[in-house]
Amino acid sequence: MTPTEFASQLLQLGLALALAPLLVGWINQCRAWLQNKSAPSLLLPYRTIRKLFMKDAVVALQASPIFRVAPYVVFGAMCCAAAIIPSLATDLPFGRAADTIALVGLFALARVFIALAAMDIGTAFGSLGARREMFVGFLAEPALLMVLFTASLISGSTSLPTIVDVFAHRELAIYPSLAFAGVAFAMVSLAENARIPVDNPATHLELTMIHEAMILEYSARHLALIEWASSLKLFNYSCLGIALFFPVGIGVAGAGWTALVAAAPVLVAKLAVGGFALALVETLSAKMRIFRAPEFLGTAFLLAVLAMLVNLLLGS
Repeated sequence: MTPTEFASQLLQLGLALALAPLLVGWINQCRAWLQNKSAPSLLLPYRTIRKLFMKDAVVALQASPIFRVAPYVVFGAMCCAAAIIPSLATDLPFGRAADTIALVGLFALARVFIALAAMDIGTAFGSLGARREMFVGFLAEPALLMVLFTASLISGSTSLPTIVDVFAHRELAIYPSLAFAGVAFAMVSLAENARIPVDNPATHLELTMIHEAMILEYSARHLALIEWASSLKLFNYSCLGIALFFPVGIGVAGAGWTALVAAAPVLVAKLAVGGFALALVETLSAKMRIFRAPEFLGTAFLLAVLAMLVNLLLGS
């Protein structure tokens, strides 16, 4: 690992930590504008996290060490995921050490710990949310793997930096398999980040909530880490979609600091467009019943498998 690669890794990780709450604030603003409501401040997620860090944590008497450790594990897993996904450049030493399968494993690790923590206290809402979260993950993870395998078949590697290098510098060509994979990835991203139509991040109705039900017992620094990790997860999925389907502007390995500086405004512009698109989808969609989630994610899995078959049979 050269000093330049190490500095690039730290820069991209720091950028993810800094921009993740801003992305959530931008989506909330866009959704308020589209619904003709008064928009909250763009910096509200930062203020919320800072306020939570300044409070004293209240922990249930029967809470086990899993309940206390889970926020740190979830936040650490999302930080590791951000270190694997190329956002500005492919000079990522961690990216070479962990491939796409390890990335899905990090998402699964965070899900398992937050579900265990939700069931640890023994409340009805926590257990309900944990069961629903594992149910959604059980359906979403295979679809995500199929999407990543499609990209791996085209690039000949499961390493994300290699995939981005191949996609960003290949000749202009139309890949029908990537079109199917892109739709499947968008559907999985909505489900994994607790967005409409699968879940509503702003609700506290016991009949509909999934993610919010698991974190009702958390407060102060623990809740701040979970909220920050949730925004990091959305940022990671956004950067993963950009890296797979819109890699233009991401610097190649060895491009130097000039490429990193040039890639930063391009990344911000892509995230702004993606955030507006997500707000538009949430405004035009309605929250579906939880029992319709298997149909939604089953369709995503079928589209991802179809993408693999198109690539294997047609080579495109």
